[in-house]
Amino acid sequence: MERVKITYNNKSLEFAKNTTYYEIGKAFSIPKNMLGVKVHHEVLSLSDNAENSAEITFIDDSDITGNKMYKCGLEFIFEVALKELYPKLEINYQHSVPKGFLGEIIGDKILNQDDISKIKNVMARIISEDKIFKKLNVKKKDAIGFYRKTKDLEKAENIENISDKVVTLYELNGYYNYFYSDMPYSTGSITKFDIVYLGRNRLIFVIPTVHSNGNMPEYVHYDNIINSFLVGKEWLEQLNMQYVTSINKTVGNGEIKEFIKSCELVFNMNIAKVVNEISNDKNIKFILIAGPSSSGKTTTTKRLASYFRAEGYKPVCLSIDDFFLEREETPKNEKGEYDFECLEAVDLKLFNKVLKDLLYNKEVHIPTYNFVTGKKEFDDRVIKLDEKSIILIEGLHALNDDLLPLIENKYKYKIYLSPFIPLNIDKHNYISTVDLRLLRRIIRDNRTRNYDVNKTIHAWQNVRNGEEKYIFPYIHQADVIINTALPYEVGVLKVYVEPLLRSINVLNDYYEEARRLLNFLKMFYSIPGEYVNSDSILREFIGGSND
Repeated sequence: MERVKITYNNKSLEFAKNTTYYEIGKAFSIPKNMLGVKVHHEVLSLSDNAENSAEITFIDDSDITGNKMYKCGLEFIFEVALKELYPKLEINYQHSVPKGFLGEIIGDKILNQDDISKIKNVMARIISEDKIFKKLNVKKKDAIGFYRKTKDLEKAENIENISDKVVTLYELNGYYNYFYSDMPYSTGSITKFDIVYLGRNRLIFVIPTVHSNGNMPEYVHYDNIINSFLVGKEWLEQLNMQYVTSINKTVGNGEIKEFIKSCELVFNMNIAKVVNEISNDKNIKFILIAGPSSSGKTTTTKRLASYFRAEGYKPVCLSIDDFFLEREETPKNEKGEYDFECLEAVDLKLFNKVLKDLLYNKEVHIPTYNFVTGKKEFDDRVIKLDEKSIILIEGLHALNDDLLPLIENKYKYKIYLSPFIPLNIDKHNYISTVDLRLLRRIIRDNRTRNYDVNKTIHAWQNVRNGEEKYIFPYIHQADVIINTALPYEVGVLKVYVEPLLRSINVLNDYYEEARRLLNFLKMFYSIPGEYVNSDSILREFIGGSND
């Protein structure tokens, strides 16, 4: 019998060829929380077979891909538990929120807290039984037929739109589904989660994140984020455009240009609404704008300024980054490196003095930070406010009350930006805000900095760590949230990002992440970039702006 040598943690063992990685994991005594295995930079399911000798790494929920597997396993367990108790109800997973994701139960019954407790008890039983997620490779036509029979038409159409001849499904307790990810080997690895019931059949699922070291994060409710998403979702439902397949049909029938115009108009209407609200409060002088990477801060800030000009204001745009401390005064992190992301890296004394002087109609000199020399430079930029002036301040810490403690809240208005795309792939798979921002950033980094995909993805986790520490904890302090997603944009991003992702080969550390994103993009029809307005927020990433 042919043998393969598997090395893990500097220990090597021999196994019969095609032994499952689950059995291999048992031989290495890996803990139960391991979810998958990384072989030559490719993540595989524990149910897959070892065909060749290799050095491997087992992954848990602290790994990006492992965390997605964990989430998908929980989703499937909840679906099965719901169907066991309430066969006529469906779960629709809708959108990510900080530390979790939003779901809505669809059907003619409104659940109460006791019902949710019953579902959680069934989930606990399924987990304790350690049921295997059975992986099935199904012919494309058979998968289409199955989903048409179960009335999951959007799933059937998604499969029709991809070129794969074989589709992967998973089975659990007689139910079949797919969540566009490999699954954990068994239900017993899904041990940590919480379900927060919001009422009206809406739920928040809370799970460990890649940043929580396997621990359950504390859930903080962000009603404004959920409402922002639901407003966009309601608009798409009115147009019967809630799934990717609907967007694809508008591409196929030549109506996508009109839909793009509608999306751009809605975005501009939202900007106008915020400007109108601010205009009605004469106390407001400082508009603070924050958002995670690739949320469109630059374009949105410029758009806000344009609308304020139309209302007779004299907008002035400032960047918090121009108020960094001198390089030698900048705090250092635990690695001894300069920490430019912490609030203490900002010259808060100068920043507060400048804004307070502006508030009292004094003339001030505004610095420009030279990132090469690490020093602030004061040129001829002089500002003095009058009654029609308004200051737009953009930066990482804009939502943090500690940024401007000397300025009364009545003079401040805080805006949080993020692309909450209210479009589902199907009822069980939504478009991740993080993935959308990553696609935007890959394209922009390549276009403006000549970065390859490898460099962008490598830096991405550090970027995400900064967001977790310095932006997300302060979202609740925002006065308004502006959704910067355009429902059609993934089709446009696909044109630019696919060639970049395909440049990552199997020997690359980020091959698995590139492959995952390519699999996600398969569901979308390409949309030519020339269809996008020259002043669209999307131009911030793909280029071609008229600025």
